[in-house]
Amino acid sequence: MSAQKAELEKPDDDSLNNEYYMELEKGVEEIYRKDPMSKQKYMNLYEKTYQYCSNSRVRVYGEGNKVKPPSIVLHGQISKLLKNYLEILRKQMENLIEEDLLNRYIKLWEEYRFSSKVFNGICSYLNRQWEQQEKRDGNSGVFEVYQLAMLKWRDYVFEHLSNQTTKVILTLIERSRCGDPINTRLVSGVLNSYVELGLNEDDPYLKGHVLTVYKNAFEHLFLKDTERFYARESSNFILENSVTEYMKKVEERLQEEDKRAEVCLHTSTKAPLIRSCERALIENHMDDFASEFVCLLDEDRLADLSRMYHLLSRIPNSLIEQTVMLESYVKVQGQSAIEKCADAAVNDPKLFIQTILEIHKKYTNVIKEAFKADIRFVAALDKACDVFINSNAVSSAKNEKNKPAELLARYCDLLLKKSSKNPEEDELENSLNEIMLVFNYIEDKDVFVKYYSKLLAKRLINQTSASDDSEASMITKLKEVCGYEYTSKLQRMFQDVEVSKDLNEKFKKHMKTSFTPLDIDFSVQILTCGTWPLKQSFEFSLPSELQDPLQRFTDFFTCQRSGRKLQWLHNHSRGEICTNCFKNRYTFQASTFQMGVLLQFNNSLSLTIQQLHEGTQLQMEYLIQVMN
Repeated sequence: MSAQKAELEKPDDDSLNNEYYMELEKGVEEIYRKDPMSKQKYMNLYEKTYQYCSNSRVRVYGEGNKVKPPSIVLHGQISKLLKNYLEILRKQMENLIEEDLLNRYIKLWEEYRFSSKVFNGICSYLNRQWEQQEKRDGNSGVFEVYQLAMLKWRDYVFEHLSNQTTKVILTLIERSRCGDPINTRLVSGVLNSYVELGLNEDDPYLKGHVLTVYKNAFEHLFLKDTERFYARESSNFILENSVTEYMKKVEERLQEEDKRAEVCLHTSTKAPLIRSCERALIENHMDDFASEFVCLLDEDRLADLSRMYHLLSRIPNSLIEQTVMLESYVKVQGQSAIEKCADAAVNDPKLFIQTILEIHKKYTNVIKEAFKADIRFVAALDKACDVFINSNAVSSAKNEKNKPAELLARYCDLLLKKSSKNPEEDELENSLNEIMLVFNYIEDKDVFVKYYSKLLAKRLINQTSASDDSEASMITKLKEVCGYEYTSKLQRMFQDVEVSKDLNEKFKKHMKTSFTPLDIDFSVQILTCGTWPLKQSFEFSLPSELQDPLQRFTDFFTCQRSGRKLQWLHNHSRGEICTNCFKNRYTFQASTFQMGVLLQFNNSLSLTIQQLHEGTQLQMEYLIQVMN
C-alpha cells in the first residue's frame, strides 16, 4: 500500500463527494470559530454526512484494488481537518508564559471541547458506521469524532505544551504554599484537561478516563515537589520553634493540602498527596516528637499530647515508641508515689490503695483525653500498673512481696465492715469496682483470697458486715474475674450463715415447747469444716452457765443432722454479760474466754491468776492476754 491512489465511485451524482467535502470543511471552520449556526444548516450537515456514509463508495487502487467504506474515508478526512486546525491553535500559545499561557490554554481548550461536542452530534451517524465497521474488522481502538478530537488535541497541542503548562502550575502551587493568592481555576482547568485527555485507547467506550496522561504529566512531578518543599520547610521551622509549635504548623499544612486537593486536583491525587506530606512533615521528624513526649506528660499538656497522637496516628506503627515511653513513665510515677508514703502505707491499706487509684485514674484520663482511649496505650498502662502495684517500696520492705495482696484484702474489710463512716450503697459499689480494678493487677491472687476469706469469716461470725448485698456483690465480682472455684468457699460461707439462721429459729421453737425453756438468749453458727479458715486454738473449760444450753443444742442438732458431729470453736464465740454489782446496770460484749473469767467472780470476790487458770483451763500465756 505504499503507492496508493484513490478515486470516488459515482453512485448517483458525481459532484456529491466534492461538494460534501467543501461544505464539511466550511462547516468545521464555522463550528470551531463558534460562529452562529442555524438549526437548518446544522441539520443540513447532518443529512449530507448521512447521505455520504450510506451511498458513497471509494475504491482504493493498489494491492488487490480494495474498496474502503465511506465512513473510514470520511473519518480520515476529519482527522486531517482537526490536525490542521490544532496546529494553528498551538502557534497562538507557543510564545506565551506563566499565567498568560494557562489563561489562553484553558480558553482555547474549553472552546475546542464545546465545538467538538457540537461536531460530534453532526457526525453521529458516522460514529455508528465507524464503530460497526471497525468492530467487524476486529479493531478495538474505535473512536467517535469527539474522542478523535481529544486525541488530536493531545497529539498536536498537549504533547508540545504540557511541560510548560505543568511547570507554571507547580510554580503557582508553590506560591500558594508561601502565602500568595493564586487563581485556582487556572490550575483546576488545565488539570481537568489532562484527565479528559486520558482516553482508554484499547476500549474508548469504557466509562471514565484512564489517568495515565494526568499522572505522567503532572501528578508524579507534583508529589516530588511537595515532598521536597515540606522537607525543606519543616527542617527550617523546627530549628527556630518548639515541637509543640511545629505540630500546630503541621496541622495547618495538612488542612491546606486537603483543601487544595478538593479545589484543584483530581480526587485520586488526594491520598498520595497527603501521604507525601505526612512523610516530610511527620515521619521524618519522629525523633523530635519522641524527645518532647515525656515533657508533655510531665506538664500534663493534654491538648499537645492529643495533637501529637493524631499526627503520629497517620504513620503506620509510629506510636510504638510512645506506648513504650508511657509504660515506663507511669511505672516510675507509680513507684515514686508509693515510695513517698511507704512508711505509713505498710500499715494503712486505705492510703496504699488510694495512692494506686490516684495514679491509675490520672493516666487513664490522659489516655482517654489525649489518646482517645487507644487500646495500645491502655495496654501500656496495664503493663505499668502490673509492675508498680506488685513491685514497690511497700512490697520490697522486709521482702514482703505479698504485702499488696494483703493490703487490698484489708482495704476491702474496711469498706465492708460496719462503721460510722460507711459510705452510701452507690458509693460503696463504686469503691468495690475500684478494688476490682486493683485486684486485676495483683500477681498472687491466691494470697488475696487467703486474707480476704479470713476477714470475711470474722465479719460473718461477728455479724459486722455493713451490707449482705455488698458482700455478695464483691464475691460475684471476684467470680467473674477468677471463676467459680476461686470463690466457691466464700459462697459456701454465706450459705452456712443462712442455714445457721434457719437452724437457730427451729432450736428456739423447740426450746419454747420443752419443759424447761432456756433462761438465756443462745444461738449457734454451724460452719462447714474445711470451708472456713478457723481453728480451735486452746483448751477451754466452758462456764457452767453455758454448759446447759450448749448440751441442749448438741442434742437438738444430733436429732436434726444425724451422723454429724459438732466441734466447738470457743475462741471465735462471744456474748453479752449484764452486771448486778454496780449502782447502774451495765452490759458488756465479751469473748467466750472473757465470759469464762468474769463468771467465776459470781462465786468469789477475788481470785488469783492461778485460780482463774484452773477454772478456765486456758493456757497461762493466753489467759494473761484475756485479762489485759
